[in-house]
Parts: sequence; C-alpha cells; structure tokens
Amino acid sequence: MIIWLASYPKSGNTYLRAFLSAYYFSKNGEFDFSQISNIDQFPHEKFFKEKVNSIAEASKQWVPMQKEINKDRRIRFFKTHSFLGNYQGNQFTTPETTLGAIYIVRDPRNVLTSLKNHYSFDDDEALKMITDKTRSLMSNNGSHASLTYISSWAENYLSWFKNNQFRRIFVKYEDLVNNKYETFRDIIVFTNTLMNNVEGVNKSKLQKAIETTNFNVLKKKEISETFDGSESSFKNWRNFHSENKNLFFNLGPENNWKKILKTEISNKIVNSFEKEMKKIGYL
Repeated sequence: MIIWLASYPKSGNTYLRAFLSAYYFSKNGEFDFSQISNIDQFPHEKFFKEKVNSIAEASKQWVPMQKEINKDRRIRFFKTHSFLGNYQGNQFTTPETTLGAIYIVRDPRNVLTSLKNHYSFDDDEALKMITDKTRSLMSNNGSHASLTYISSWAENYLSWFKNNQFRRIFVKYEDLVNNKYETFRDIIVFTNTLMNNVEGVNKSKLQKAIETTNFNVLKKKEISETFDGSESSFKNWRNFHSENKNLFFNLGPENNWKKILKTEISNKIVNSFEKEMKKIGYL
C-alpha cells in the first residue's frame, strides 16, 4: 500500500522526502542523497511497461499501475504533486491502493518566489502557473507517462483536504522550518500508526535525521554531490522551458515574500486565494 508525500510544487516535499529517507532507510538517521531513491516520484515513466502515446492513455493507467505496485503487499512512500481527483475522467488514486497521505502546504506567496527561481520565471509567468486550474507538468523528454496534473495552488490543496477516503495529515512548511522536532515527530507518529509500527519514535534517530536534513546541509550536499530532486527534471507542460540550471535548494527558510515580492503580485495572490489562506492561517 502507498503512503503519499503530496504537495503543490516548491512546498517542501523534497525536504520531507529527505527526512523520511534518513529516518526509515538508514541505521542511525544520518541522511545521504542515495537514500532518496527509496521514495520514488509518481507518476513516472519508469512504472509503465510500454510507451504511452497520449495523456489520456497515461491517466487511465494510474490506478492499475498502483495496483500492480502493491501486489507484493509492501508499504511504500511516493512523492507526488498531483491533484487528488480525476483527470479526463481517470482517478489519480483510490482507497484500494492508498494507505494514507502527508500533505505539505506552504504560503503561496513564498511558493511563487520559489517557482520564479526554479523555472526562471518572471512574476507574471509564476502567477499564471500558480493560479491555473488546468496546469500540468511533464518531464524534459516529453513522455506522457510522466505527466502530473497539478491544477492551481488552492485546488491542489483543497483536493487533498476535502478527500476523506483515507487517513491524511496536513503539515505547514513553515512548521517544518520553525518547529522541526515536534512537527517531524508528529509525522513519524502518523506514519508509524499507518504502518502498524508499535516501536514508537526513535528519538535519537529522529534528532539525527533532522540535523542531517537541515536546509543548509542539503544545499551544501547539492553543490558537492550528485542530486536529482525530480522537480529539477520537470518543465512546464504548457510552456516548454529549457531544463532548470538553478540550485534546487536555493533560499529555503530565507525565502521571504515580504522582502522579494512586489506588492502588486502579492495582492493578486491574496485576491485569488484569500479564503484558503485565511483558513490555513496565512492571513
């Protein structure tokens, strides 16, 4: 069965992926980029046995592919930016294949500034992306098998928030940064419960995983080691930009929209997402 690490792009998904890799796939909680491969991205062309010739054809395979993955009855984490719903009448996932989900939400004003760096967008391009309910992403090689339907920032969040067919926990990116120990501990308690793991939280392993996935540590590792953050290999489905050459781990906690974002753009984001931002506590 699958445990999803879900979020809108540039919301801290890879940060959580690194932490969980260190905690669950190392002996003492010390992170290494090689551990990332234990948590794959979905959808991805690697799971398709044959070439996919259209988006409609790819989306028809999402649930059958998850059923195939689950045949060995193992519990797996998968990272996704997918909207939780249907695309052209095809569901992204079902309770039959999903054990639970961790959803990370981030202030959309900081998401926008991060998208600007990641995709080399200007303000208008980033704003268009984050507010577009029809938005999708596809990998650089143009394979339909890798298409991820993300929708807008609000629709992506709401699709996971409103779904009650399986257990979910919602985590604010800001809490991952400002309240690390308690937030990551709660995530481990949640995932252990899903997996019927009665051993409890290994406090020393938890602390080590937090220390070795600190943003500055990850940024240094990215510079000195090989890293494919998956999102780095994605480009926009509607506007095919060249492969991103900027650092994946760029500003992190220092990404402060108040210092970076034009007031006009900030106001447009609030106008688009005011209801959701108030509910989450961003206004």
